[in-house]
Amino acid sequence: MNLNLSLPLSSCVLPVSAEEAAAAMGGVGRGGGQKRGRTQRKHFKQTRENVWKKTRSDSTNNNDNNNGENHQPGWEPFANQNLAFEAYYKEQGIVKEEEWKVFMNVLHKPLPAAFRINSSGQFYEDIRSQLENDFMKTLEFEVADGDEGIPVRPLPWYPNNMAWHSNFSRMQLRKNQSLERFHHFLKQANDIGNITRQEAVSMVPPLFLDVRPEHFVLDMCAAPGSKTFQLLEIIHQSSDSALPTGLVIANDVDAQRCNLLIHQTKRMCCANLIVTNHEAQHFPSCNLSKNGVDTSEHGNPDISQLLFDRVLCDVPCSGDGTLRKAPDIWRKWLLLTCILSGGMGNGVHRLQVQIAMRGIALLKVGGRMVYSTCSMNPVENEAVVAEILRRCGESVELLDVSTELPQLVRRPGIKSWKVRDKGVWLASYKDVSKYRRTAIVPSMFPSGQSFDAETVVPSGLDENVVPPSNDNDMENVDSDHVNKQSEILVSPTDALEMEVSDLPLERCMRIVPHDQNTGAFFIAILQKVSPLPAVSSSTKPKETLTNGNHKLPLKVSDEVPRETNSAEPSAISNVESSDGKTEVGATGLNSREVVEEENEKEHTENVNAETDTKKAGGNRRLQNQGKWRGVDPVVFFREDTVLSSIKDFYGISDSFPLNDHLVTRNTDFQSCKRIYYISKSVQDVMKLNFQVGQQLKIISIGLKAFERQTVKEDSASECMYRISSEGLPLLLPYISKQILCASLADFKHLLQYRSIKFQDFVNPQFGEKASSEIKLGCCIVVLQTEDQPTSKPMDASTIAIGCWRGKSSVSVMVPETDCQELLERLSARLGFEMVPVKEKPTVRRGKKDDAEEKLVKEPVEEEAIVG
Repeated sequence: MNLNLSLPLSSCVLPVSAEEAAAAMGGVGRGGGQKRGRTQRKHFKQTRENVWKKTRSDSTNNNDNNNGENHQPGWEPFANQNLAFEAYYKEQGIVKEEEWKVFMNVLHKPLPAAFRINSSGQFYEDIRSQLENDFMKTLEFEVADGDEGIPVRPLPWYPNNMAWHSNFSRMQLRKNQSLERFHHFLKQANDIGNITRQEAVSMVPPLFLDVRPEHFVLDMCAAPGSKTFQLLEIIHQSSDSALPTGLVIANDVDAQRCNLLIHQTKRMCCANLIVTNHEAQHFPSCNLSKNGVDTSEHGNPDISQLLFDRVLCDVPCSGDGTLRKAPDIWRKWLLLTCILSGGMGNGVHRLQVQIAMRGIALLKVGGRMVYSTCSMNPVENEAVVAEILRRCGESVELLDVSTELPQLVRRPGIKSWKVRDKGVWLASYKDVSKYRRTAIVPSMFPSGQSFDAETVVPSGLDENVVPPSNDNDMENVDSDHVNKQSEILVSPTDALEMEVSDLPLERCMRIVPHDQNTGAFFIAILQKVSPLPAVSSSTKPKETLTNGNHKLPLKVSDEVPRETNSAEPSAISNVESSDGKTEVGATGLNSREVVEEENEKEHTENVNAETDTKKAGGNRRLQNQGKWRGVDPVVFFREDTVLSSIKDFYGISDSFPLNDHLVTRNTDFQSCKRIYYISKSVQDVMKLNFQVGQQLKIISIGLKAFERQTVKEDSASECMYRISSEGLPLLLPYISKQILCASLADFKHLLQYRSIKFQDFVNPQFGEKASSEIKLGCCIVVLQTEDQPTSKPMDASTIAIGCWRGKSSVSVMVPETDCQELLERLSARLGFEMVPVKEKPTVRRGKKDDAEEKLVKEPVEEEAIVG
């Protein structure tokens, strides 16, 4: 029997192989004694399993065993039942016995679609109005999955009707002709960025962060980026200015998924975002007092240490709360729970604690952190929160938010649970065999207490059964072994003396599927009320050794003195790393030993980076601002000649700060293709990062503002850079040149035909001005209406598009999908009829026009950021 595992790592992650999962999480889930896995380029070359595709052998078996029935070859529906799953969660008591049947019935149904309206978008009110006054009425009598009444409706608990729920399945949206218009609306609005398709429960954690525009926010495990997008919306929506004074740092351990994160968030057009690539449990502290690097050329930042007002800690998890949208988990749940080393839920527990403790260490006093998972397993949920509270003592408080979002149906966290390990129920750490104490740790239990190792093997545990350590070994596991483990799991358990936590875990919240027809989710809100207790250098905690090279997590005595400097976070305990070595769980210590250790690590990384560069290019000098291998450097753009030409060509006001607000990914300013704009807060973080030796591995930063021209020399402009579509809304209020005001008819024609000759415009004055007053190159065409006269100052509500003024025509520099979406938005707002495009006003073209058309038609090259 070939058992191919796919482990869902978070609520928004497609299932991946066990090897990839272990690599992405720093080696979690592997057997003892193996080296720590890290994300490498080779991992991305491996083909990920397609859970919707059956293998040839599966297809053959299906055809042989279908008893002659006319089934589609190679396809069979996914199993949506698992006795082991039911036995496990019945024993944990996550729902009452009398509602178990309803709970399971909902889990067997497909997950309804949900989406959010981008509240910072220009047309968000129009989109909300279209949903309320159009689709809710026209689709009222359509039959949806579940037959719940209104098939399209706003989520009652999300503020201002900005999030919506649809009962239509993906199959219905694709196949039902009466839903074609609604399906087109969803696809187009999502591609443009006017809406974000996101699971309803995934929208909850950012709402409890209480984010304000001046906050520094860290999203520790951000990919694929739907929650990051939501955080960016919140800081912009509540800001009175174009740019908030805060920022969002979105981090992810997987370099490939960082690119997905960038693609998702670039629709936001935000200058207040930094994307980084670090293991969340080792996210850098960037403390200037610990680094004596002299980089005065970059100026002094307004901050001396990178601390955050808000931290979103949506950690990797076993993901069984996503059963409704990932039905293949039903088949693999038993393997995840019983055959792997302690199960995926037990295997990620320590990593989850490490990530959460690192988030607390990076949190400012008075700041708030949200810990969340898409798992129903208490070992990944309440057990982690309890361990945080034990380690932090009175420094951290678990908040009661039961009065917030009152229409969101949630349930309190549980205070008593058991741990399942290799087919055996464990009620306390004292029940754990000494041979399993490397995998099962005290923090997994409600009390968190440790006991002396016992030699007695708990009843029901077969010591001769050793779980396979990798995918190759899984091929040797036979069906008898799986069935045996299944029988053990579902068999009645003896009466165990249950532990009950004395911590206020009922303040946590559990969202269960059958309350509001959603997925399952767990959320806890923690507030840092005082500096964390410091580790005294004179008091070393006692280590408890186990077999092999592993050590249990060390605990800090309650008598450890607190730190005196509230500006610095400090570690409050030592935790076991994923490679089995005991190390500090948070890096911002006052201890001299940790400072020296970090400095030594920093020196080693610099030496390794320089060695790699020399190997690649002989004696080529290391780029002065490019530390991380495979990642383009981030440098301030300080080419005064180019900046002057940009300002003069577009008439950019001096009130718009450009100096030290423009960065690029190329140290050769003469050949850089893109220039990015960063806010003041991002600028401060970037300068701090330089001064501490570039501890942050920055994958993406800021907002793309200018792009280098790509047309031929005979059509070249005076300015070598054009304004990007992403940067136009930010720059528009400060531009005084290269602006054309178009009537509705001409603006509409430009969007429809995309390129029009000067003499073919409806308004002759528009063509004359374009040919005589506007210089060759990039220009801005602004819609002139009664609501938007030319005398009104341009702001975020101004409707404008970037164009190219050629030798004889004006061409749109906006993707065709964006043009179509803008046309539909204007049609709904201004009440004109959409006319299908049949023929362009002009068909005659010369060589120069072909060059201009090439500029319009060629897609913008995506930036190669990693590798």
